[in-house]
Amino acid sequence: MRVRDKPRQARQIRSRHLRLLVLSLTTLIAISLLSRLPAWSLLELRSFDYLSTVDDPRPPPGGPVIVAIDEPSLADINAQWPWPRSLHAQLVTQLRAAGARVIGLDIILAEPSTPENDNAITNAVGPDVVLAGDETLIETPQATQLIRVTPLQQLTEAGAKTGIASVDLSGDGTFRRIPAYEDGFAATLAKASGTISATLPAGQLIQSFGPARSYPTVSYYQALDPAHLLPPDYFKGRVVLVGLSLQNAPVIDKGGVDAFATPYTVHTGTLTSGVEIQATIYDNIRRGLSIEEARLPVVAACILISVLLAAATVWRSTGWLTIVTSAAALLAFAAISFAGIRLAHIFVSPLGPTVAYISVVFGQAAFDYAEERRNKRQIIRAFAQYISPDLVRRLSQDPSQLKLGGERRTLSVLFSDVRGFTTIAETLKDDPEQLTGLINRLLTPLSEVVMDHGGTIDKYMGDCIMAFWNAPLDDPDHALHAVKASLAMQAAISTLNRELEREATQRGGRPHVLKMGVGINTGECIVGNMGSTRRFDYSCLGDSVNLASRLEGASKNYGVALLLGEETARLVAGIYTVVELDRIIVKGRTVPSPVYTVVHDADAEALAAHRAFTQAKYAGTLAPSDPAFDRLASDIPELAGYYAIMRDALTGSGEE
Repeated sequence: MRVRDKPRQARQIRSRHLRLLVLSLTTLIAISLLSRLPAWSLLELRSFDYLSTVDDPRPPPGGPVIVAIDEPSLADINAQWPWPRSLHAQLVTQLRAAGARVIGLDIILAEPSTPENDNAITNAVGPDVVLAGDETLIETPQATQLIRVTPLQQLTEAGAKTGIASVDLSGDGTFRRIPAYEDGFAATLAKASGTISATLPAGQLIQSFGPARSYPTVSYYQALDPAHLLPPDYFKGRVVLVGLSLQNAPVIDKGGVDAFATPYTVHTGTLTSGVEIQATIYDNIRRGLSIEEARLPVVAACILISVLLAAATVWRSTGWLTIVTSAAALLAFAAISFAGIRLAHIFVSPLGPTVAYISVVFGQAAFDYAEERRNKRQIIRAFAQYISPDLVRRLSQDPSQLKLGGERRTLSVLFSDVRGFTTIAETLKDDPEQLTGLINRLLTPLSEVVMDHGGTIDKYMGDCIMAFWNAPLDDPDHALHAVKASLAMQAAISTLNRELEREATQRGGRPHVLKMGVGINTGECIVGNMGSTRRFDYSCLGDSVNLASRLEGASKNYGVALLLGEETARLVAGIYTVVELDRIIVKGRTVPSPVYTVVHDADAEALAAHRAFTQAKYAGTLAPSDPAFDRLASDIPELAGYYAIMRDALTGSGEE
């Protein structure tokens, strides 16, 4: 057998490896196609947002100082915006006097105002002042027009420099890249301050430094009088940027004036002012902190390595260790990408390797799971023909239970037997096919009833069924389910009798009328796999099992279809009306055991009369002529046969 299994196992392994290879190639092709979608690029940029801000970097030392046109300044100056240019001239003069190295006005001064104000700002600016310009691309069905707005000519003639303050936004409206302007506002500031002379890294990703108001910021009104309102030498040797910056950062869904989403917006949900963004661009240029995106060959190599690593992870099998390995791999992808940003200023998106790894690992895990489920279903279908399906499922989940041994549990055990079936079998001895068909028609619905009520069928003994509840699966209401099953079995017998009667009428013969007796007892048993080392069955044994069998046999002696043990009756008394019939000593026992049955149509008065009847019976004071026999038979018709048997017993014993 083992020799025959080896080729089959080898075929299964080859098939699994081939499926894994196809899955890996499919993943590579799928990611190649997905990476061409705009949404994929935005997801990669969003991963950059998280990774570039996870350690919450702050502005480098010696960076710009921001003079904010904010709410306190608007209140203190108490003038309508835009403020007169003479006020800006005063600010420039004060900043220069305070030692500012370069002053950047992120304010558009493109249109003339009054001659007095224009002359004031013209006299104040110089080579150390950078004025903001703007560039807008307007697209219409007729044409595409690029409009550039620059400061007044007289300001540039006075020596002021111009820097385009426009920024490039990604498809999701987030600022992430150094603007592609040689004369950008921050780039011009850097040149004016003597920071750089090389080519700008236009288009590279920005390293953000904290949420809104992370840069050193003072209010506009404070900068107008720095000697009295600010610490000494606050502006000395610093690059100063002046622009609109609200103290309360605007929320992203409400927008804001000259405010934009940045990588930090994913954490805070707020926008950052344009002047702070210019400060961020300046520091990226000044310190060489901008981040280059990895080129396609590098990205493709990382994805390929991820696919190979994933294939190696699931090459032999998948299991709980696969989850641990996968979690470690995904964390490693993120850590490597983060290290690339911080150490090499290169961004290799972890999105492609992560999706590739997950697709291969969990795709193969799904295949393995489906294969395992298919094998389990085959096993369950095969063995459920012999033992309880619940037991098969339990064994398939825990094969270690497939061994000899048992445990002590409280079970409700049921025995059922068809009355007079031996006589029926005798009449059909010359027609074994009809006898076999009758047995199958009998046992099939009865078995379905047992299993529908959560019972485990222990064995068939001819026309007798042995079943139990509360094993192998826990069933807190095992006694109730056993009694419900017994009543449903009686109903199934009645249905079968009607079918047999109809068939007999069609044949012109006499029907075989089936009657069944059931005994149920609840108590401690030993339940488990019992038998030999080569063949065993899941069964139970114990004194409680023996009593259940005796109750089934004794039920015909009391004219009832169902006989319950004392513990079973106690457990179902809150649901059914149970009445005590007698106290009997069964074979193997010396102590009398009370026996009960279930009645469905009896009022309280009749039940009280029945209890008085049984007490008189136990006391030996009951006589055959007692009117209680007829009265109770009328009040509780279900027990009419019982009362007749009790009267006959008294009559046969000679009592008057």
